[in-house]
Amino acid sequence: MPQMNMVQAINDALRTEMRRDGRVVVLGEDVGRLGGVFRVTQGLQAEFGDDRVMDTPLSESGIIGTAVGMAMYGLVPVPEIQFSDFIFPAYDQIVSEVAKLRYRSGGDFSAKMVIRAPVGGGIRGGHYHSQSPESLFIHVAGLKVVCPSTPHDAKGLLIAAIRDPDPVLFFEPKRVYRAAKGEVPEGDYEVPLSRAKIVRDGSQVTVVAWGAMLYEALEAANQAAKLGVAAEVIDLRTLWPVDVETIVQSVKKTGRVIVVHEAPKTCGFGAELIALINEKAFWHLEAPPVRVTGFDTPFPYTLEMEYLPLAHRILPAIMETVRV
Repeated sequence: MPQMNMVQAINDALRTEMRRDGRVVVLGEDVGRLGGVFRVTQGLQAEFGDDRVMDTPLSESGIIGTAVGMAMYGLVPVPEIQFSDFIFPAYDQIVSEVAKLRYRSGGDFSAKMVIRAPVGGGIRGGHYHSQSPESLFIHVAGLKVVCPSTPHDAKGLLIAAIRDPDPVLFFEPKRVYRAAKGEVPEGDYEVPLSRAKIVRDGSQVTVVAWGAMLYEALEAANQAAKLGVAAEVIDLRTLWPVDVETIVQSVKKTGRVIVVHEAPKTCGFGAELIALINEKAFWHLEAPPVRVTGFDTPFPYTLEMEYLPLAHRILPAIMETVRV
């Protein structure tokens, strides 16, 4: 299998689906001739033409509103929001139209689309290019939310998302766009939008992470192993619908859980995950659940490495939890 980074894997997924299904169209700011600011869509316009890979005005609300109309007429739009931080002008379209179209039309129409957006910190982008808004969309009924960590999963999840009958937000952790490399199968395959993945076995504490923070969780787990602590690490992959079963089975085995995410702590997705764990595995817990997250502040520029929940913050949480 060829080695790819995440940018190449996502590009390959888009190319695969556009060749398979003539209804798939890509639209967004600079996605055509430039290939996107991160070059994820590079070469697509040259192959498929500007009627299927369209540069749009700088209007996120317009991009998503146009995609809704495309979906209602039978196309399968894959709009790109240049940074997830820019998605908020389109929030009303996503919440009021995309998420509710199937319900409000009695099943006659659906806003079948995949909204792609780079997410998270780690590139010194400051507070306008580094946010992690996943919980704002997980809260909205009618949306699926995905955040891959590896090139293999990025391609398989994106193909599955494009084929899914419901709207999907596909958050791409830009910190590992080119840093994460791995084998990616050629051609057509799907990673289901329903299953988390245990990427490291352990028996003493469960660590749940996604996106770029998976690698920080793995590094912390490797350091903990040198200190005699066996941490199990779960890559959530699809944030919603969440794979509660895999998490609960792991927590029943380890008795302890830590959730890691870049977003601020208060009302972050970690709070919902811990609530689910308390509901379904409370009597198996041997220590209080722990969150290692971003802080309840705007994302900083100069103190980015202190804000992010990197391995140097996760390791003490692991060690303290197993002492309880």
